[in-house]
Amino acid sequence: MINVEKERVLRAKRNREWKKWGPYISERQWGTVREDYSLYGTAWEYFPHDHARSRAYRWGEDGIMGICDSMQYLCFAVGMWNGKDALIKERLFGLTGNQGNHGEDVKEYYYYLDSTPTHSYMKMLYKYPQKEYPYDEIVKENAKRGRKDPEYDLIDTGVFDGNKYFDVYTEYAKEDAEDICIKITVINRGPDKSTIHLLPTVWFRNIWAWSQDTYRPGMQASKNTGVVNIEHKDLGGYNLYYEGKPDLLFCENDTNHVRIYGHKKNAGYVKDGVNNYLIDGEKAAVNPALKGTKCTLHYKLTIPAGEQKTIHIRMSDKSIVEPFEEFNQVMSARKLECDIYYDELQKNITSEDERNIMRQALAGMLITKQFYFYDVDVWIKGDALSAPPTERVYGRNTHWKHIKNMEIISMPDKWEYPWYAAWDLAFHCIPLAIVDADYAKRQLILFLREWYMHPNGQIPAYEWHFGDVNPPVHAWACWRVYEIEKDQNKGIGDVNFLERVFHKLLLNFTWWVNRKDSEGKNIFEGGFLGLDNIGVFDRSHALPKGGRLEQADATGWMAMYSLNMLRISIELAKFNSAYEDVASKFLEHFLLIAGAIANFSGSDLNLWDEKDDFFYDVLHTADAGLQHLKIRSMVGLIPLYAIETLEPEVLDRLPHFKRRMEWFFSYRPEYKQLISMWKRPGSGIRRRFSVLKGTRLIKVLKRMLDESEFLGEYGIRALSKYHKENPYTFETEHEKLTVSYQPAESDSGMFGGNSNWRGPIWFPVNYLLIESLYKFHNYYGDEFTIEHPTGSGKMMSLKEVADELSNRLINIFKKDSKGNRPVYGTREKTQTDPHFKDHILFYEFFNGDTGEGVGASHQTGWTGLVADLIFKKYNNKYY
Repeated sequence: MINVEKERVLRAKRNREWKKWGPYISERQWGTVREDYSLYGTAWEYFPHDHARSRAYRWGEDGIMGICDSMQYLCFAVGMWNGKDALIKERLFGLTGNQGNHGEDVKEYYYYLDSTPTHSYMKMLYKYPQKEYPYDEIVKENAKRGRKDPEYDLIDTGVFDGNKYFDVYTEYAKEDAEDICIKITVINRGPDKSTIHLLPTVWFRNIWAWSQDTYRPGMQASKNTGVVNIEHKDLGGYNLYYEGKPDLLFCENDTNHVRIYGHKKNAGYVKDGVNNYLIDGEKAAVNPALKGTKCTLHYKLTIPAGEQKTIHIRMSDKSIVEPFEEFNQVMSARKLECDIYYDELQKNITSEDERNIMRQALAGMLITKQFYFYDVDVWIKGDALSAPPTERVYGRNTHWKHIKNMEIISMPDKWEYPWYAAWDLAFHCIPLAIVDADYAKRQLILFLREWYMHPNGQIPAYEWHFGDVNPPVHAWACWRVYEIEKDQNKGIGDVNFLERVFHKLLLNFTWWVNRKDSEGKNIFEGGFLGLDNIGVFDRSHALPKGGRLEQADATGWMAMYSLNMLRISIELAKFNSAYEDVASKFLEHFLLIAGAIANFSGSDLNLWDEKDDFFYDVLHTADAGLQHLKIRSMVGLIPLYAIETLEPEVLDRLPHFKRRMEWFFSYRPEYKQLISMWKRPGSGIRRRFSVLKGTRLIKVLKRMLDESEFLGEYGIRALSKYHKENPYTFETEHEKLTVSYQPAESDSGMFGGNSNWRGPIWFPVNYLLIESLYKFHNYYGDEFTIEHPTGSGKMMSLKEVADELSNRLINIFKKDSKGNRPVYGTREKTQTDPHFKDHILFYEFFNGDTGEGVGASHQTGWTGLVADLIFKKYNNKYY
């Protein structure tokens, strides 16, 4: 059977028309930095959820289960009202960073169920309570709770008791690139007949209020029933066809100045017109002329218990006489193509449960794309209706005025983190490359372009503070995506891509060396490096006693970065010998870092603690000198990531590089002890480069694989369980700071308190540990074994350990012997209800003891790495 979607993905490398429309609408635009024009950068308070229905956004739109074009000129999403809520459900609700006892948190249940790479077919689900949505109860109850208390979620309020809710499924199927069939199916899961007002809505992003070009696009009801005509000068014309006889409710996507600013009168119909018409009965709130920049189709559906009703809509750039004549055939054809695509991709996967997990993970990866628009210079100067405070000139992101972002970008979570994060995105690209390597490459290239990367070489972190420092994993991701695509193309790699990113990565590497190795000792600083509260104090701010922190993780990351760049330069040198010189540079830089970690100089500055056999950060202060911060955390495991093996046949192809390497070792013979060499019979010497020689490797792995320390049933914990009974305490003149093992939510307000690195399991760092173990095994082979778990007496090869850790991560989502998924913890409904239990949520991190999901509930982003783990498990792909 022909794999039509696979061919479509290949064609999209040259012509991306099938990706013009996709799930590019954010799930939360309110409360973002982009929409914040306040004096002190209080984004949550400046544009709260309460304003969102009435106030036009400046930099983007949001909606539920929505789509838009790639420039977000025109949007479509699904609204609804149960007849009881105080406002129509047009967007997802959640608590702000200041309202939640563990930071911001969406309080809804929705799922990404399916998507092809070109979005030719997509399916999503939203669960809408039939009872009044408990907005006030959620806010008030969470306000009562402290850091040590669990969050109060929507399911805790009882609104799903008795199954009194609607399942609202939305499916999209493209007849062609700009002809989209939309099927909305509403199922009454409750015991009684119930009514829902279904409110599919189409609208234009408001550009006219902010731009010098005041052109206002328009839409209006056609003289022919069953269609709304849409016109935009840049996008062109579209027709929105609809079945049945819904009420057509038109208004404008303009701010309600009366409600928001207290003005006496609005200039016309405003953004919340449909809400006010339905909720408050304001008949004058919608335009009787049936035209505007926002149109809602109002279907009032009364559905008997256990039954369903379906609405068909079609948005097309064509004029179609019978728009629904072939609707079902299109929907079925695209669904079949989606099934064929995944059947081929998953042909070796024998577990139906794992197939389902992988497919939903990839659906989440593909649907969590977002149109991201942010021009920092324009934003700082202010182009809102009222001039922003002049102090903004010296405030957030003032040194990043070159940032002019206006692209479709892979997001960590379109509600909790509806803005890109540099190191998150690097991990996103690995599972994305399985289904769409071209998109993954474009994402990686994008962050190295001039309108993202700072002129000094720094890669922007995220909009809250572009200048924050994330771990340098971009080069690693570029190499991995290159390898994945090379494997897909039967050994032919995109060398042009690799060369293109390499030159920009050189700038970033230089930035790291110049900015984060303040004394030129090859021991690096860096700040929090994405690990939020892992330290005893915030590593991104001024340290106690005016000290400086020499970081084991930063140094480990830079050793890894050097080897990543070495690997890329060697690959490029196969096609252009000029890269041999650069390969020599990165080999020697790695050796200098490895030598500093091994403390060749005999300095008092030593990241390795001989007594504990572990790596620690070192605090350097004027009064106390050098002090190990003896926290057994992921910080001390990150040096494991720096591992590469050079094969003799590779060296033989690079004579200039080989000659320079031999010269270096003869000139600096002490560095030769940093590498392991093994003469393979008949083929030459294999060389392993790592910051951990065999004895230290065994010591670190012994601790990592100890169940009383790092090894949990579902992966490697970010903090050793040793600190449960032995908290680490650091005293300053004014306070006592403590780090203790907390397997789930944080009891710290550091970084907003919505993430925790003091015990939970995090996918990205576990993924790199697994990859590193495979690399070590590639060098040592099956003869090198280690006790796993520590103290068990069971010896395993490093590949077997890596396989076991991979399975532990996968098992977070798999059904156990009782049919329960650890990710859902003790919640009976999500574990046993047939309409919940097989829909998978990919959380931000996981309880270090139980595997229960914690943090952002839709961070398919880097947790989507589970798709890659499942794929590799059944295909023996270790790259």
